[in-house]
Amino acid sequence: MKTLDIGIAGAGPAGLAAALMLSRRGHRVELLERFEEASPVGSGLMLQPTGLTVLDTLGLLQPILALGSRIDRLYGADAKSGRTVLDVRYDALAGGRFGLAVQRAALFNTLHDAVRGAGLTVRTGVTLTGARVEADKAFLLDAEGREAGAYDLVIDASGARSTLSAGSSVAPKVRELTYGAFWATLDSDGLVHDRHALVQRYDQARVMIGLLPAGRARVGEKERVAFFWSLKVADADRVREAGLGRWKTHILDCWPDCAPLLDQIADWEQLTLARYAHRTMRPPVSGRIAFVGDSAHSTSPQLGQGANMALLDVAALAHALDRAPDLDAALAAYAAARRNHVALFQLLSLAFTPFYQSDSTLLAWLRDRLVATIARTPPMQALLASIVSGTLIDPFAPAGLGECDWRAVGASAHGLLRSAPDAISA
Repeated sequence: MKTLDIGIAGAGPAGLAAALMLSRRGHRVELLERFEEASPVGSGLMLQPTGLTVLDTLGLLQPILALGSRIDRLYGADAKSGRTVLDVRYDALAGGRFGLAVQRAALFNTLHDAVRGAGLTVRTGVTLTGARVEADKAFLLDAEGREAGAYDLVIDASGARSTLSAGSSVAPKVRELTYGAFWATLDSDGLVHDRHALVQRYDQARVMIGLLPAGRARVGEKERVAFFWSLKVADADRVREAGLGRWKTHILDCWPDCAPLLDQIADWEQLTLARYAHRTMRPPVSGRIAFVGDSAHSTSPQLGQGANMALLDVAALAHALDRAPDLDAALAAYAAARRNHVALFQLLSLAFTPFYQSDSTLLAWLRDRLVATIARTPPMQALLASIVSGTLIDPFAPAGLGECDWRAVGASAHGLLRSAPDAISA
């Protein structure tokens, strides 16, 4: 493959990772970002073995490990009875895998610092509204319809609300999901919680409250916790109008340990309402434009795969560009490499989400009794761990990756990644 001029729309984690990976392979890259200053959006997220392996290929595994919180377990209980509903442990799989909870700012800062250190071009304040492909070039258009750049290849990493994706010849159908969540990143002072587990409380399937230890945004800063409370997006205004006091009382009724977090919230502005949509672009290419991350596929965050899928997309695209004889073949290879993994995890997310976010009393009953019992049997423990890890089918070989040696990673982290003690919240 000859050296390409590549324009990357969006300076979020996927766009930054693409810029690093492709520039190191000799391509000329330029990032275009709509905000005047590139910055992170969102609260906490889970990096799975898949995403961590991609970061390792970029030489960024140790920096992100120093910022995040190792997660060994996903634990959920019924808010009223205390009955265990969910208990997924990474050690049900051989090899020493684990998750890493991070603030979105930590992932952004790690990638952005590397991009800046590499001297890559980032153009800010550029709002892209469309693209056209002529002959061997892709032209990006700004809000005034002017050309913002001409490239051999455009990578759209601008997210689920991408105008490039919506205006393409393979624009996906978008289904807005009924449930979203209020999110906040808060100090953990005085909070009794398991530092190595994502812990949730459920009131049937209508309410899900979660605590995710999220580490620090920068070395030297305090560790923080991502707090979330799910609700129907259509009910958000009604909940706000009822007042913070009533909302806090509801949470404390379900989970009194949250009091130190709720004491920090004095205004609705401290909470962000996250909305989710299910969309899949097939194939994730259109002419000279390749779509990665949420611009190509998005779904409920129930399985915590979003950022990891985006990083895998980037690795698969870079691998395809390395191996294919020409750009058309490379884009076809990229689409093929990601097809099965994306389809499987979107299907799993759709299947699991109603058990945790829906109006169904029956599904909640089945989850708490039948599903929870089955999940404790040995074959299912490993299966659930592989689903959470993102490795139910091999995502590495199609992206040209070799999975990390997780035991060696843990040993080389000099105590940063300690195995979790017995969960306090259990």
